[in-house]
Amino acid sequence: MKFSKRISALLTAFALMLVTVSCDKKNDEPLSESDGGFEVTFFDEGKADCMVLKTDNSTVVIDCGVKGTGKRLTAFLEERNVSDVDCLIISHYDRDHIGGAAKLIKNFNVKQVYAPDYADESEELTKYNDALKQKNITPQLLTSDVSFTADNVEYTVFAPKQSEYSKNNDNNHSLVTKAVYGDTSFVFSGDCMEERLSEIMDIGRCDLLKIPYHGRKLDNLGEFLDKTAPQYAVVLTSKKEFSSKVKSLLSDRNITYYASCYNDTITAVSDGKAIKIK
Repeated sequence: MKFSKRISALLTAFALMLVTVSCDKKNDEPLSESDGGFEVTFFDEGKADCMVLKTDNSTVVIDCGVKGTGKRLTAFLEERNVSDVDCLIISHYDRDHIGGAAKLIKNFNVKQVYAPDYADESEELTKYNDALKQKNITPQLLTSDVSFTADNVEYTVFAPKQSEYSKNNDNNHSLVTKAVYGDTSFVFSGDCMEERLSEIMDIGRCDLLKIPYHGRKLDNLGEFLDKTAPQYAVVLTSKKEFSSKVKSLLSDRNITYYASCYNDTITAVSDGKAIKIK
């Protein structure tokens, strides 16, 4: 009788072990493309920002790279049968962020534009403003945070807290966007420098961080990485701009990072539970 009970207990324990191993194996399996409900594409444009955030029924664009990026961005969206852009977010007005914006606005039905509220001048900015006028679009210049939802992705755009910054006024005016899809979250930090990073230290944890200022050294980046604790980081940069100090900050924290200067175009796919990098 005792022997029978022992056999029964051993069989039960073995069955539980099999279930545990099976569950662990399932969680470790890579996501298939059909599992990904939210896809973020980071364009390889050297030291320039251009990102497309897409679900089956929504498209959000953050920054538009340099002047030549407009053609590539247009082709990318047309290949995916996109006609409407739910929101265009311009982090700030530097040429390597706004360069392709005019072409995007001319070729697609851009429903909403968020941009920072400060003055600047450039040929690219003039073309962007002219394109907005031609399409009768009035951008919302943010002085306070704004939130919206697009096809189950929850977005928050964080506005600068100052009207003027003591140093690098344009970079520190960067709008910062956080996108949350299910249990996964992404932070896009524009070209934030030290003053602006200090303002968003409480933005919360994220799974993927777009590193600010093209991977150049920032005195408080380490603190920001500790606060956000990302699993992945993406750096849109050139080999010249990508600081060895930033590489060390990421490696020391076991953050897996991808850089456009090494990895070309980078795609992150989320199924709401985990992120896969392609």
